Amino acid sequence: MTNNNAPLDALPHAERIRSRKLVDGVATIIADATGLGADERAALEDELRVSALAQAGVKEARIALTASTPKRTVIAIGSGKGGVGKSTVSSNIAIALARSGKKVGLIDADVYGPSQPTLMGNMTKPSAANDQLIPVEAHGLRFLSLGHIVSPGQALAWRGPMATGALARLLDADWGDCEILVVDLPPGTGDVQISLIQKSRPDGAVIVSTSQDLSLIDAERAVDLFNRTQVPVLGLIENMAGYICPHCGGESDPFGSGGGEAGAERMHIPFLGRLPLSLAIRTASDAGRPPALGDDADGTAFTAIAKRVIEALEKVRS
Repeated sequence: MTNNNAPLDALPHAERIRSRKLVDGVATIIADATGLGADERAALEDELRVSALAQAGVKEARIALTASTPKRTVIAIGSGKGGVGKSTVSSNIAIALARSGKKVGLIDADVYGPSQPTLMGNMTKPSAANDQLIPVEAHGLRFLSLGHIVSPGQALAWRGPMATGALARLLDADWGDCEILVVDLPPGTGDVQISLIQKSRPDGAVIVSTSQDLSLIDAERAVDLFNRTQVPVLGLIENMAGYICPHCGGESDPFGSGGGEAGAERMHIPFLGRLPLSLAIRTASDAGRPPALGDDADGTAFTAIAKRVIEALEKVRS
């Protein structure tokens, strides 16, 4: 048996190579692929193999890629009640964070009403590699949703284990170098929420509600779930707060006024701000152009709330 390391000294990507050896014509190379996407990993493996085989004495090249799992910040966005605009808030907060320079992933865990493909304007089906889903990209971030996989209009008649299994697939996807994962949860306090907490405990949770008492009653239940499981509640967002008539300019409050701020105070959590009941937000969302992409009043409202979410996260970590 011969053992000669010298011919392998000229390999590319030296900063990623963790070990190399040549035994009886077989080159074994272990390289660190942390932070690389699937295509980049494949390219790294090919380059190392080609380079090794081109060297004297090498008859076979075995390449092993390893990667340390980066610590990602997970922000769960939930609501006790459906119909409060939680998914719209989730996508726009994710985009606002991405526009601020952060590397962001968005998971649509609302398994019974996956709307992120529509909101993000991308219905492309994700591919897979090494038994991992590869997120699709839109508006400067990566995202995954069951809405990519299930045909439009198809009912998801799933029991709890199937829903939680789907969540696991989304969480275990190839998120590459994403620093932050924003998780759009289904309404309520059921299997998906508990599975997320058990599998990938969020660093913080954001609650979305309207000012209406019925919505706030259920929001309080969502806050209680996170409190009981030691997930910091970063604050409450009051959505659909106020409406300005596009014809007469008059203001009204179909869902009440000030209830979100009062509810946050009662629940002893921060109040993160208000978002209007806006025709422009609805139109842009349906068209797959999230308002956070713009710098108008609606866009800056989401940007301001995203900034407060990060400030609240830093505060609970300090």
